[in-house]
Amino acid sequence: MQPDTEFFKDTLALVKRALAEDIGKGDMTTLACLEPFPLKGKVVAKSDGILSGIEPFMIAFEIVDSANVVGFLKKNGDAFKCGDNIAVIEGFNQTILTSERVALNFLSHLSGVATLTGKFVEKVKNGGYATKIVDTRKTIPGLRRLQKMAVLHGGGANHRMGLYDMMLIKDNHIAAAGSISKAVELMREYFQTPEFRLQFEMKEEDVQIEVEVTSEAQVKEAIGCKIKRLLLDNQSPESLKILVQLAKKLDKDVKLEASGGVTLDNVAEIALTGVDYVSIGALTHSAPASDFSLEIVEDK
Repeated sequence: MQPDTEFFKDTLALVKRALAEDIGKGDMTTLACLEPFPLKGKVVAKSDGILSGIEPFMIAFEIVDSANVVGFLKKNGDAFKCGDNIAVIEGFNQTILTSERVALNFLSHLSGVATLTGKFVEKVKNGGYATKIVDTRKTIPGLRRLQKMAVLHGGGANHRMGLYDMMLIKDNHIAAAGSISKAVELMREYFQTPEFRLQFEMKEEDVQIEVEVTSEAQVKEAIGCKIKRLLLDNQSPESLKILVQLAKKLDKDVKLEASGGVTLDNVAEIALTGVDYVSIGALTHSAPASDFSLEIVEDK
């Protein structure tokens, strides 16, 4: 996923809502206590991590006052250490202080996502595995594009953006259809309908298809249906190894994804089983925020 017009449009709308939520009718404390005068500040890291969230940070200051000028000393995806200067801000005291919290909230949360992703990526990399760390749809409502961008900044990869850009046949779909084979049959019939082509503006060959499997029988059934990507959910490392070996024996080109119960302590062991991907909901729903502060720069 690359920055594009839609990404910036979504980010702008999101930052506007966040500012409206925080400022409301006005920043009464700042308006009461301060007369406007030029101010220069700097953002300082109070923890180690990987940077993400430059775009919403800058937008927050610019929306409140176009005279505010933000300059970043690092790029999205750069590592930072506690004590590093991250950015400088020049403008007026009232509007800088009014913008501060919303801007830092975005920067702290998204850098936290990138930082946690980076830790998982490093665990796999240090083990010498080619397994990719990917995100899920377990995102904070409204923040999905930004959170998935942060995963990229941390060295991870994106799974599907939503329900509309990939087909994932999960356990409930299989149960409702009656079997993997029946679900795949219904899926392929749907691909031939005018409704599919009109609604999604895609061809069958453009749709990535993945099926969740939980047993050797289901692995055989899915691969027999010519499915090229399997989701191995909530498996122990021992079970994963057995299913991976079976799947690769049946189709050496099949791609395998492990998910469920993944932690920093066991991700290397999971990668050792030979899966191509490990998807982790915690990257976006449970990442601890990075710590930054805005400090005033004294002109000498």
